[in-house]
Amino acid sequence: MVGAWYQKLSVVSVMALCAMALVACATPKHPAAPPPQIPTIVVPTTVTRTPVMADRPLPETCEMIVQVDQINQALGHEVGKPTEIIGVPQPNIARTGKIDCYYGIPDGKALPDAQLVIGVSTYADEPSAKERVTESVDAERKDGATVVDVEVGKQRANLITTAPERLVIGSLGKSTFVVRAKAGLLPDDKLPTVLAGFAVQSMTQQVS
Repeated sequence: MVGAWYQKLSVVSVMALCAMALVACATPKHPAAPPPQIPTIVVPTTVTRTPVMADRPLPETCEMIVQVDQINQALGHEVGKPTEIIGVPQPNIARTGKIDCYYGIPDGKALPDAQLVIGVSTYADEPSAKERVTESVDAERKDGATVVDVEVGKQRANLITTAPERLVIGSLGKSTFVVRAKAGLLPDDKLPTVLAGFAVQSMTQQVS
């Protein structure tokens, strides 16, 4: 009896071990985790040219100050080719050069009737340039104009409001810039920003 009992126990044990082996074989194996991806860093092969304001030599033409296409786009209409006036040196105020660009002169009208004027002047030194701007702003204020600060790029300049005109005037190094527009050229809530943009362009050169 005991021998038969041990024989049955052995058979049951063998069957249990076989069942465990079958389960182990039937259990699916999970694939190994893939190695972490190393990001690829792409080094740019081209240099981006960023416009910056700079005290540069006096531009030779109006297209080197602000291009007509830029003006047309900003205003939303064409102003035509500018009338270019090259000034002469003026030693009594230390001015060494001057160029004024007149846009949108109505047919049969003169320079003072231009809808937009952009001008750049150079001086013998930085104090002379600043003094000229101060004198011009003070003269406008005495005539009743409203004067407030305005940002021109990273520079501070002056926004002058008179009944017939709006002006942005300032200096950078030995240069001065002025952008003058007739009132109504654009709505007053947009015109100062556009004039400041023209002022930035008038003192901008491309650098690497």
